[in-house]
Amino acid sequence: MSFTPSFRDAARSLAAALLVTTTLGAAVPALAQSETPAPAAAAEKKSPDTVVATVNGAKITEADLGFVSEDFSDQLARIPEADRRHVLTDVLIDMQLIAQAGQKAGIDKTDAFQQRIDYLRTRALRNAYISEDVSNSVTDAEVKARYDAEIAKLPKQQEIHARHILVKTKAEAEEIIKELKKGADFATIAKEKSIDTGSGKQGGDLGYFVEGQMVKPFEQAAVALQVGKITDQPVETEFGWHVIKVEDKREKAPPSFDEVKGQIHELLLREKFETVLADLKKNAKIDIIDASAKPPAAPAAPATPAQ
Repeated sequence: MSFTPSFRDAARSLAAALLVTTTLGAAVPALAQSETPAPAAAAEKKSPDTVVATVNGAKITEADLGFVSEDFSDQLARIPEADRRHVLTDVLIDMQLIAQAGQKAGIDKTDAFQQRIDYLRTRALRNAYISEDVSNSVTDAEVKARYDAEIAKLPKQQEIHARHILVKTKAEAEEIIKELKKGADFATIAKEKSIDTGSGKQGGDLGYFVEGQMVKPFEQAAVALQVGKITDQPVETEFGWHVIKVEDKREKAPPSFDEVKGQIHELLLREKFETVLADLKKNAKIDIIDASAKPPAAPAAPATPAQ
C-alpha cells in the first residue's frame, strides 16, 4: 500500500493553505500592482463575466480567477502552469463555502465586518487609481529621456585590464621581473609561482577593474603603467609582493538602456506616485484626532550661544 499523496491531494492541501494565508493576513499589493484580473492559465482568453463554476447558486467567474491568481502569484510558482486553473477554482469554491457559512452565521451583519469591507474597498480603490492613473502615465519616451539625462551626468571612468603574479617576498618578485625581461611568458610564470591561486590558474588575469576595486598601492602602480608593460619594481600590499602587467586600458561603457530601463521605470513610477500623493495631501483637510497617532515632533534646534 502506498501512502504517497496524489497530486490532486497535494494541490488541495496547498489550496487550503493559500486560503488560510489570505484569511489570516491579506498582503498589501505592490505599488504598481493592477486591480484588473489576469487570466489564470486559461487555454483561451475569456470574458471576465464567464461563469467557471457555481456554489449553491453563487457564481464563480473568470474575473474571480484573475483576482485570486494575483493574490497567490508567489505561491502559484510552486504549481505547474497546466494545473493552476483547477487549483485556483478549488480555492474559490472553498472560499465561497466558508463565506456562505459566515453569511449564514450573520457575520456580514456585524460592525466589525462592515469596517473590514470599508477598508478593503478603500484599498482596492487606491490600487486601481495607482494602476490606471499613475502607472500608465509613465511613458517609454520618459524612461528613455531619463536614461539619457542620467548617462550624460556620469563621470568618465577608466577600466584597466591587468595580470599579476603574487609572491611572499620582494626577492622572489625581483627574480620574476628579471625572468620576464629576458622574455619569459607572464601567464606561464603566474600559473607556476603565483600564490593567488584564483587568478594564477588564469595566467594571473584579473580582468577589468576600476578605481576603488583594488588596494591602493596596486591600483596606483597599474594606473601608472603603459599598456603592455610590467612593473620595474615589485609592488607591496597587505597580501604580499606583486608583479603587475597591464593588458589594456579603456573608458568604462555605461549600462545599456535595456539593462536599466526596468529600474528607471520603477524610479519614475515612484516619483510620480509621490508627486500625486503630495498634491492630494496639499489639497486635503487632514485631522489626526488621536494624539498617539500623530508623528513625533521634530527636535528643537539647539540654542544659539549669546555673543
